[in-house]
This record gives sequence, structure tokens and C-alpha cells, in this order.
Amino acid sequence: MSLLAKLRYALIIPVAASALASTLASAPALAGEYMQQPPPPPMREERAPMDRQGYAWDRGHWKWDGHAYFWFPGHWQQMRGPGRWEPGHWEARGPQWFWVEGHWLR
Repeated sequence: MSLLAKLRYALIIPVAASALASTLASAPALAGEYMQQPPPPPMREERAPMDRQGYAWDRGHWKWDGHAYFWFPGHWQQMRGPGRWEPGHWEARGPQWFWVEGHWLR
């Protein structure tokens, strides 16, 4: 391999590693929703009229469609073994707002 080819590889590898590291660092931003403006206050929503055996109520919340917030109504989540449902919520992180998906706690 010539000196020029070795030099080329010596320059390509750090640039590629840098590009990969910056992509991985921004991955959480791609996986969630970051907004500059906070979501509106929750809408007044009545809980489902009665409990359903084997289900947990997931209250409604604001979602972002890329241009504006819209209300996503509450619905039932089927139980998955023992535990309780932790509803999704908007969380402030510095000047931005990030959506944390609902999940089951054991």
C-alpha cells in the first residue's frame, strides 16, 4: 500500500468515527419528541365510567404532529402481568420539552 493510500485511510477513519459518534449522540432526539414550546394544560377529561378487569386506564395527553399539538384521548391498556401503568408525560429538559412514553412498572 502506498504512502498516499495509508494517509487517506488515516484521515478517513477519524472522520467516519466522528460522524458515527455524533449520530449516536443525537439518537435520543430522534427517538423522542423535543419541542421548544410547552404543551397546553391537560384537557378536562372524565375517567372511563368503571374499571375493567385486566386493564389500566391511560389518560389522554397532548401529542405533537410536527406542526402543532393535538389531543390524544384516553384509552385502556391491557395488563401485562403484575405491576402498574405509568402514564406518558411531557418533561422539561432545559428550554425544551420531551415526551416520555407510558410504560409498565413492576
